[in-house]
Amino acid sequence: MRGHLLRFVINALALCVAVWLVPGLRYTGTPLGFVALAVVFGLVNMVLRPLLMILTCPLVVLTLGLFVLVINAVLLLATGALSHHLGLGFTVSGFWAALLGGIIVSVASTLLALTIRERPAQ
Repeated sequence: MRGHLLRFVINALALCVAVWLVPGLRYTGTPLGFVALAVVFGLVNMVLRPLLMILTCPLVVLTLGLFVLVINAVLLLATGALSHHLGLGFTVSGFWAALLGGIIVSVASTLLALTIRERPAQ
C-alpha cells in the first residue's frame, strides 16, 4: 500500500514538472484539482498502458523501446481528453507537446524514484 502511494506521489510530481516545463501542457485548476488530475493520470496509466504495451509489443521491440515514448504521449493525450471531459483544467495542445511531456514525465519519475527510495520495513 505504501509503495502505491509513493508511486502516486512520484507520478504527480513528475506530471507537475512536465506542466511547468512544456509550453503545450497547461493546467489552470486548483491544487486540489491537480490531485484529481494525478488520480486520472494514474488510472489512465493503470488501465491503458498494459493494453497498449501488449498491442504494440512488436513495434516496441522493432524500435528498441523508442515506441514507448509514443505510448507515453498517447497516455498523456488521453489524460488531457479525460481531464477536459471532467473539467479538471488540464489541456494538451497536440501530439508534439504530449510527446515532449511524456519524455519529461518518464525522466522526472525515474529520477524521483531513484532519489526517493522506499526503505525496507524493520
